[in-house]
Amino acid sequence: MVWVVTIDETKCTADGLCVEICPVKALEVQENSKKMTKVVSPDDCLGCMACVNTCEHQAITVTEY
Repeated sequence: MVWVVTIDETKCTADGLCVEICPVKALEVQENSKKMTKVVSPDDCLGCMACVNTCEHQAITVTEY
């Protein structure tokens, strides 16, 4: 299965909890003009929903493609 991870930039606080919990390290906090969590390895996502369940701001969705 292929999973699509979407991060709502209006809700994301880039606290890094989702990055820490992801078993395949598919997410990363990056700092460009704004500190944001980004999906850096979308093909590695297992669809485990750990990031979704950890995000207190409901900024992450994981859907099957």
